[in-house]
Amino acid sequence: MSAEAPVSRFDGMKWLVVAALVAVAVVGNSYFANESLLYRVLGIVALSAAAGFVALQTAKGASFWSLVKGSRTEIRKVVWPTRQETVQTTMIVVAFVLVVALILWGLDSFLGWLVSLVIG
Repeated sequence: MSAEAPVSRFDGMKWLVVAALVAVAVVGNSYFANESLLYRVLGIVALSAAAGFVALQTAKGASFWSLVKGSRTEIRKVVWPTRQETVQTTMIVVAFVLVVALILWGLDSFLGWLVSLVIG
């Protein structure tokens, strides 16, 4: 995974195409402001998909796609907690937060009382 994909001499040109597609989407959205929102969103989605496709053809895009595939594989290996474990852990956290809140409330009340005695 740490090995990088070979850099093509056309990668710079591909990134320029990606930038141009994004610029066309932004400018087109402003230019066609009077058109229906649906048509503008569809145009932006289509141009974004085209820009993403071109970006994936670069060395950085290929390494990104490799990272995404590796992440999906790792997510499948995770042992997720059961519902009972999740509820128990949540209750422990809630109880701990309540205990700390009571401690802080008591400390605040005591310090407030102490300051009022000093100030008079």
